[in-house]
Amino acid sequence: MHARWKLFWKYRYLTLMIVPALAVLVLNNYLPMFGVFIAFKNINYIDGIWRSPWVGFDNFEFLFTSGSIWRIARNTVSYSLVFMIVNLLVSVAIAVAINEIRNRWLAKTYQTFLIMPYFLSMVVVSYLVYGFLNPEKGLLNHTIVEWLGKSHVFWYSETAYWPYILTIVSAWKGVGIGAVIYIAAIAGIDPEYYEAAVIDGASKWRQIFHITLPTIRPVIIIITILNMGHVFNSDFGLFYQVPMNSGPLYPVTDTVDTYVYRALKELNDIGMSSAAALVQSVLGFALVLLTNASVRKIDKDQALF
Repeated sequence: MHARWKLFWKYRYLTLMIVPALAVLVLNNYLPMFGVFIAFKNINYIDGIWRSPWVGFDNFEFLFTSGSIWRIARNTVSYSLVFMIVNLLVSVAIAVAINEIRNRWLAKTYQTFLIMPYFLSMVVVSYLVYGFLNPEKGLLNHTIVEWLGKSHVFWYSETAYWPYILTIVSAWKGVGIGAVIYIAAIAGIDPEYYEAAVIDGASKWRQIFHITLPTIRPVIIIITILNMGHVFNSDFGLFYQVPMNSGPLYPVTDTVDTYVYRALKELNDIGMSSAAALVQSVLGFALVLLTNASVRKIDKDQALF
């Protein structure tokens, strides 16, 4: 105990620097966890949270007895996996491409333009998409569709196009910020590796595949493991705002988050909403552990923990 106190005193200033971040972590991530018990109560505003009656697992029946559970589960998981793979591949490709630009000012300019969509609200994005897909005055109908000699497409009624539209919008909005992480990882690579490769006559492609990608692989693995925790969560704004909450598109745009929102907007049942969020969190945590265990079996040094 005395040795630990001496160590703490030795690094007291570094410890003090951690306190603000630790306080934010506790306030935003750990204190709200006490609200988990709401998922097991029938909350009413007369008795309040503490005195509301316990109902056990009744709130969870809302999800698991619904006839739409398999559809929304399929949509949520499928989209999350596709988004994760596409955004990963495109982000890494962009990071490598920007790193190869010799003009630093030009590289920073490209990087800035790629990041900008990330800061746009999904409401703004939904109207940008609407500008392209409006059945009467949309850019696609008035350019590509008419040029092909076909009649206007009613995009907000046709389910076949939306898996591709949502994937494109997700990539457009998210790959820029993802590329920044990989650019930072690439910047940490020792230039001597590339100099040695040039001396050996390695082309740019060989340098990318034998130096750049293997070196940033630990970062890719860590981000992938963390993203697995969000497989059962969906971007509510993307699936609710961008399709304009169009009823005919529910079969391909309805996810756990949007389904719960639509259902509970009418029921106004906090307990059911908390139950759905708890299921998503538990399944996401289980996936993180499973993915990390799989990585540990393949390469112990690359595992997150």
